[in-house]
Amino acid sequence: MKIKDLIGNAKTVAIMGHTRPDGDCVGSCMGLYHYLKENMNSVQVTVYLENFQEPLRFMKDISQVRSVYDGTVYDLAIALDSGDKERIGAGAEAFAAAGRTACVDHHISNPGYGDIHHVVPDASSTSEVLFYMMDSEKISADAAECLYTGIVHDTGVFCHSNVTERTMEAAGCLIGKGIPFSTIIRETFQEKTYVQNQITGRALLESILFLDRKCIFTYVSRKEMDFYQVEPKDLDGIVDQLRLTSGVECAIFLYETGTQEYKVSMRANEIVDVSKIATAFGGGGHVRAAGCTMHGSVHDVVNNLSEKIEKQLLDHENSCRR
Repeated sequence: MKIKDLIGNAKTVAIMGHTRPDGDCVGSCMGLYHYLKENMNSVQVTVYLENFQEPLRFMKDISQVRSVYDGTVYDLAIALDSGDKERIGAGAEAFAAAGRTACVDHHISNPGYGDIHHVVPDASSTSEVLFYMMDSEKISADAAECLYTGIVHDTGVFCHSNVTERTMEAAGCLIGKGIPFSTIIRETFQEKTYVQNQITGRALLESILFLDRKCIFTYVSRKEMDFYQVEPKDLDGIVDQLRLTSGVECAIFLYETGTQEYKVSMRANEIVDVSKIATAFGGGGHVRAAGCTMHGSVHDVVNNLSEKIEKQLLDHENSCRR
């Protein structure tokens, strides 16, 4: 599918992403925004997103992003990087009211919602999916910065197993637009604030190895978040750091969102399919990166997750013995 096929005859388009927008969510939304503004002059484009990390605000026209729906009924609403309709953030009402709806995504757990859906589970990111829907010659430097940011964030700077030859080809083409690619990596992905480093250090210090040291988990309570004055977006990267622990196959990070309620993030290296585990508990994501919300005590949550992780590890071990 190409962008022109997605847009069709629409004259007003709303673009929105998932709750707690990350680099790929913001990058894909703004990348599509610029592409439409620059190549389809007759189309009026509005982006809806919840609040996101300050480093991502370098993108051109980011001040035009809206967080509150004003009641406009759009010809077309496009949800980007949202694995299911319930995860759409600030633009959920605009999506529900639109004349036509579409979703473009790369999450393997995406059921394919909307009147039009284009889901590519093998892609590294929604930004990569969009790149191949666009005419590469018509991608400006402004759009390229956004799409490159999305790819960088969802691949962990090209370190995750979701990187393919097509990922690198897309990134190479975007770099060729003259974007400050090393600055984007440093300022939006690598740099952390002082409090982010503090809470990460606290979480790592209290991490626990289990399942014969093949798994690791840690959690951050609401009380700790208040003490360090951090928000959920400041916790990004903790689970990825846990995954880098030598000998670990699967990492789990929890943070408290309510009374006996936790947001769960999981990462795996080579064996465990965490998307299957997250889906079993009402969440979703990718084979090696997924999440969900779970209830109970920390002990209950980790026990329920570890049961399914252990089964996958044992199944793998048994298959290797055959």
